[in-house]
Amino acid sequence: MRISNEHRDALRQHFHAALGDGCEVLVFGSRLDDAARGGDVDLLVRSSEPLQRKEWLASMLAVQAERLLGGRQVDVLLVDPQTPLQAVHKAALETGVVL
Repeated sequence: MRISNEHRDALRQHFHAALGDGCEVLVFGSRLDDAARGGDVDLLVRSSEPLQRKEWLASMLAVQAERLLGGRQVDVLLVDPQTPLQAVHKAALETGVVL
């Protein structure tokens, strides 16, 4: 996985502070390929609690995560118990690695 331990810890703390310790943060996509270069950071964040305004919250959390990573683009998918899983969610859950 092409995320430093420092960034991994910072991201985990960021999402746990915002959504509680019960959330799970998975990285998926190109960052899992150690042979690749560049690219954004794709994260799926799963909350055990229902979330309000998920699209707005995902955008806000992504911008804050980008700041933590020095400007690297971060895409955030939020999933809660009320989220109907789409293909991208299923793929992220199947292939993602917990931070």
